[in-house]
Amino acid sequence: MKHIVFFSSGIASWVTAKRVVERFGPKDVLLVFADTLIEDEDNYRFLHEAASNTKAELVVLKDGRDPWDVFKDDRFLGNSRLATCSKRLKQQVCRKFVDSVNEDLVLYLGIDWQEAHRTEAIVKGWSPYTVDFPLMWDPWLERPDFFALAAKEKIKPPRLYEMGFAHANCGGFCVKAGHSAFRQLLKHFPERYQYHSDKEQEIRDYLGKDVAIMRDRSGGKSTPMTMEDFKARQSVPSTQLSLEDWGGCNCFVESE
Repeated sequence: MKHIVFFSSGIASWVTAKRVVERFGPKDVLLVFADTLIEDEDNYRFLHEAASNTKAELVVLKDGRDPWDVFKDDRFLGNSRLATCSKRLKQQVCRKFVDSVNEDLVLYLGIDWQEAHRTEAIVKGWSPYTVDFPLMWDPWLERPDFFALAAKEKIKPPRLYEMGFAHANCGGFCVKAGHSAFRQLLKHFPERYQYHSDKEQEIRDYLGKDVAIMRDRSGGKSTPMTMEDFKARQSVPSTQLSLEDWGGCNCFVESE
């Protein structure tokens, strides 16, 4: 029996791996990381330190493209409703690997009790494999517990958490992110923000369509809002932006 933990390089996936290893030992546990090629550099540091801490084998998978390559190939700009980058760079890459393992398998994801509503779609999407969620094993843990465990093990979590990001994936950028997350990206990584803004405009030009990652829902209407538009509005106090909306990374959840 092989136990495969989807290891995102975030702290929840590390705690997930710790629980699986504690129950089954490290020998038959594989930590599978699907690299989108745009992770924050500190995530790669944490990835290897955290994997080494569990003593389980780390498997790094790569499609070879980043999200912007995927959007161009799919002729579709990812947004809060649909992110084909997740499907191409994580789900399909991991599925190919999982299907190649010629042993009985159990798959594990770092979904905790606060995200229990996501489990049904995940289980369905990974059928016929058995899927389990160690963060829902007793005792239930909350987010502060993850960081307390990291401190106890003397592992420094990815720096994005200290900067206020809700998750540490894809360098703080995600097409499913809300306005608050994009504001954090602009604040802490203005050059990275500008890079993604320029890539968004490249896709708009390539498709010849008025599409954007974000939406402007002020005035009772929903219209495309580019990252450049969003950036310009930061200096206008009266602009209506959903700054309590963090959005969410739903990798491994979206269906085909």
